[in-house]
Amino acid sequence: MTDYQIRIAQESEHRAANAMFRGTMHEPPIGDDRWERVSRAYQPNRLLAAFEGDDVIGIARSVDFGLGFPGGKQVPIAAVAAVGVRADRTRRGIATELIRRQLAEAGERGMTMAALHASEAVIYGRHGYGVATQERTVILDRKRAKVRNRVTDGRVDLYDLADAVTILPEVYARFEGSRVGMITRPSYLWAIWEEVLNEQPQQVARVAVYRGLDGVEGFAAYRVNNPWPEDGDAVLHLLDMVTGSDEAYRALWQFLIGVDLVDKIKAWARPLDEPIEPMLVDSRACTTQHIGDEVWLRLIDVESALRARAYQPGTGVVIEVVDTVLPQNSGRYAVSADGVERTDAPAGLTMDAEVLAMLYLGAWRASALARAGRISVADPAALAAADAVFAAEQVPWCGTFF
Repeated sequence: MTDYQIRIAQESEHRAANAMFRGTMHEPPIGDDRWERVSRAYQPNRLLAAFEGDDVIGIARSVDFGLGFPGGKQVPIAAVAAVGVRADRTRRGIATELIRRQLAEAGERGMTMAALHASEAVIYGRHGYGVATQERTVILDRKRAKVRNRVTDGRVDLYDLADAVTILPEVYARFEGSRVGMITRPSYLWAIWEEVLNEQPQQVARVAVYRGLDGVEGFAAYRVNNPWPEDGDAVLHLLDMVTGSDEAYRALWQFLIGVDLVDKIKAWARPLDEPIEPMLVDSRACTTQHIGDEVWLRLIDVESALRARAYQPGTGVVIEVVDTVLPQNSGRYAVSADGVERTDAPAGLTMDAEVLAMLYLGAWRASALARAGRISVADPAALAAADAVFAAEQVPWCGTFF
C-alpha cells in the first residue's frame, strides 16, 4: 500500500504537478516559453496534490468563476480544471480521495457547486456529477455554404492572438450573462484560452471581431489546418464564438465562410439550438459530426443550490435526493416558483445527486430521465410538474473550456 499525503501545493510545486498531469494525458512536459503562460492559469491555493515523499503522484486543480443560472443570477462555483493520478499509482483510491477532498474544501469556502469537463464519462457520476449542458460539433462545406440574409452594416476586423487577448476579456464580460450555463472568465481562464489557441504552433490562431453600431458585438477565434502539399482538406477550426447581437452572429459566420483557401469549417462545441442550418441558403451544407456532454455539475450544498436558481410557474413538486457522497444533502425538497424548502411531505420523485445535477440547469426533462430509468416515480403527475418547474428559458450551454 502506498503512503501518500494530500495537501495544497505550493506555487513552487505547480510545474512538477503540471508535468505529472500531462503525463497522465500522454503528453510531454512543456518548455519554459509555454510555462510562463500556463502558470498564469493556476489560481493560488486551488491545487490539491497527493505527494509520495517529494513526488507529485496525483492532483485535483480548480478555479473559481461565476455560472449563469435560470432566472439570470450568477453564482460563484468551483471549476475543476484537472484531475489525474500518475499511471503507476492508479487504482488505489487516490483520485477518489482527491475529488472528495476537493468537494469538501470547496464547500468549506461556501461554494454551492462544482463543475468540470470530463475526460471519461464513467468516472464522475459516482461522485455526484451529472451532465448539465451539452454541445454539438458541426462541419460546414465552405464551398456550398452561404448566409441567406447577409449583414451589410458594421465591419469585421482581424487580430492576431497577442493583440486579441488585450481586448477580449472586456468584450466577453458584456455577454457572459446572455445564456444559462455561460460562465465568467477570470484571468486564470483566459490563460487557459491562450494555451488552447496556441497549442498547435504550426496553425496560426486568428480572432475576428465584429463592430456594429454599438461597438464590439462579438468575436470568433479560429485557426486553419492546411495539409498542403499533402492531400486532404484545409479545415478552419472555429474554437470560440461569442456574440451579443443577431447581426454580429451572421456577420461573423459570413466572414468565416468567406475565408479563402479553406475547404471545410469545423465548429467545435456549439450550442444544441444554434440556428446554423436555417441561416444558410443550403441547409445541408452543415452536418452534425458529434453531440455530447459539455459541462458536468455537482451540487455540493443541495438546499442552497436549489434556492439559487429561479423556477417556472406551475404546480410545485416534492423530490427526494439520495446523496451517498455528501449524505447531509439527502432528504426531501419542495420546489416551486415560490421557493425551495426541506419538507417531510411525500416525494413524487426520487433521484440521486447525479440526476439532480442533470435537471438543475434545464438541459434534461424529468420525464425523459424517468423513461431512462434514472428517476423513481411515486406520483406520475410529479413528472409533468418537474418538467415545467425545472425548465430553463433557453437550452443551457457554457461555451468555455476550463
